[in-house]
Amino acid sequence: MSRVCELTGKGPMTGNNVSHANNRSRRRFLPNLNAVSLISDTLGQTFKLRISAAALRTVDHRGGLDAFLAKARDEELSPRALKIKKEIAKGASA
Repeated sequence: MSRVCELTGKGPMTGNNVSHANNRSRRRFLPNLNAVSLISDTLGQTFKLRISAAALRTVDHRGGLDAFLAKARDEELSPRALKIKKEIAKGASA
């Protein structure tokens, strides 16, 4: 399982551990991923996604999964999230 947020596309970053003596060694900064169940108001069902804590706050701020996916760019979304976005768009128009 890759360490990438399904909604925002955030992934691991690299940097340095810096000691007191200013010695540098490479390290990875991993995103804070959580497995959550989000409810779609349009479809009336839940979806299990692995998203970052920042993405979870953004989903709450925008007013739910449907509103978040409506504004999200397709390039950032995972294939599963893109499929959910298309289902929601189809359900909203019907």
